[in-house]
Amino acid sequence: MDEIQQRFTDRLKGQGIELDEQQLEQFETYYRLLVEWNEKMNLTGITEREQVYEKHFYDSLTLAFYVDMKKVKSLADIGSGAGFPGVPLKIAFPHLKLCIIDSLNKRINFLKAVSEGIGLKNAEFLHGRAEEWGHKRGYRDSFDLVTARAVARLAVLNEFCLPFVKPEGIFAAMKGTDPAEEIGESQKSLRELRGEITDVEAFRLPFDDSERHIIRVIKTGITPYKYPRNPGLPLKKPLI
Repeated sequence: MDEIQQRFTDRLKGQGIELDEQQLEQFETYYRLLVEWNEKMNLTGITEREQVYEKHFYDSLTLAFYVDMKKVKSLADIGSGAGFPGVPLKIAFPHLKLCIIDSLNKRINFLKAVSEGIGLKNAEFLHGRAEEWGHKRGYRDSFDLVTARAVARLAVLNEFCLPFVKPEGIFAAMKGTDPAEEIGESQKSLRELRGEITDVEAFRLPFDDSERHIIRVIKTGITPYKYPRNPGLPLKKPLI
């Protein structure tokens, strides 16, 4: 274990997350594949190894500081891009049944290569729009935990993500700066989509003091049939 991995594991251990050698090997392989594929397609602007460990891997795992992952069996990550936070969470908590949905097939192909390269089991990677998958049986009203990291404003994310959450399940929106304004404009979408904000966790990343917020939303009932609306509509005409 080198200095970068030591810092990574020490910080996680301070939050009650312990990684074994196999998990650290999985993170390292993930990093190598990310850099390799990033030369062919734009996955991330962050490729320096220490930065990837801190701003992608560690940042993804902060969700587990505020949600008890031992109680979560199924996780959906909507608009995951290069796999954050879904893949790091799956590596750290192998019991999770992971589903990642992304609208760009090239990214899905990358994630399938990562999954094969690091030996993930019980993980699926789906190409398509959240608005379409959110109507399919087996995905709609089905997941214990649904998350999205820096994808869109909360009023839009609610329509993308809440349809996948089972009643009494959690949608956790991972945000950067203070989301107070987004929360204010999201009240209509929360009512329509049967969501209720329970907590907003504010914290800073330990290495560069970046601001982070996690908005936890509980699903209070079954998603009304008309949601999500047709692809593109949630972004063009948010429920505000």
